[in-house]
Amino acid sequence: MYATRALRMMPTRRMMFPVPKEDQSAHTVSQRLRKLRQIPAELIPLGVVVGFAVFAAGYSSYRKFTVDKNLRLSRQNRKDEPSEHGEHAKEH
Repeated sequence: MYATRALRMMPTRRMMFPVPKEDQSAHTVSQRLRKLRQIPAELIPLGVVVGFAVFAAGYSSYRKFTVDKNLRLSRQNRKDEPSEHGEHAKEH
């Protein structure tokens, strides 16, 4: 049998050189806030729109669950329904 390429364990070009110190330096809160400045200005409106969409979806779901009286969030009348699993559970 021949050895496959995946099992040769040769270091790749990316692994031969160490990662620059700056990429690993975001450990404290102030350093992470400084990293936010590196976000391109074109992505800020996109982040605002996505953030608003996530907020609106959460608010809409919460409102639907709390206001809608026809929405059934839990089982009702479980004693009236025939249960197939109840008989099997008693046998075991």
